[in-house]
Amino acid sequence: MGPAFLFDEQAPAYDANGFHELVATELVAGLDAPAANVLDVATGTGAAAFAALRLLEPARVTAIDLSSGMIERAKQRAAELDPDGRIDWLTAPAVPAPMSEKDPVDLVLCASSLHFLGMAALADWRRVLRPGGQVAFTLPFAGTFNPSGPIAEHVATDLPIPSDVDEAAAVAAGFAGVRARRFESGDRVVFLVYGRKP
Repeated sequence: MGPAFLFDEQAPAYDANGFHELVATELVAGLDAPAANVLDVATGTGAAAFAALRLLEPARVTAIDLSSGMIERAKQRAAELDPDGRIDWLTAPAVPAPMSEKDPVDLVLCASSLHFLGMAALADWRRVLRPGGQVAFTLPFAGTFNPSGPIAEHVATDLPIPSDVDEAAAVAAGFAGVRARRFESGDRVVFLVYGRKP
């Protein structure tokens, strides 16, 4: 079962428990500067894109996901959450992002997905960011991360799942000013990681 089909199946109920929304909002709220041009990688049903719209007031958000089902669900939500149509929704692979380094972005977001994309995503984000541009992503906590079934087959093998904030920050090697913090909601734990393109 390919990843697009797998996530298409999950799309209708993906945002039902509110956890992805909560994590995405917390991730975006932790940014220390505005961003006019935002790329949301592996957007799912749009949680981080909508959070960016609310909290950063960007001129443009490009939100991409491999799953057409996720993008369709995001577009349905956008009728209420993005009435001005500032988010461009693209069904496309996350790596490489369908962006040109000739038109760099100010911010790359990736909430709840980097562990499926692997380390190649980080190099690609440096490609599409302007110098000084920001990156913000989440990582699962090794102590509670226990994927099973088809999902487990799509977890990247080259990306270390961190046990603490230092290990989470180390994933962003190659970025400047890296900071990471632990975020908990009930029994779920993630790390929020931030950096800048040198």
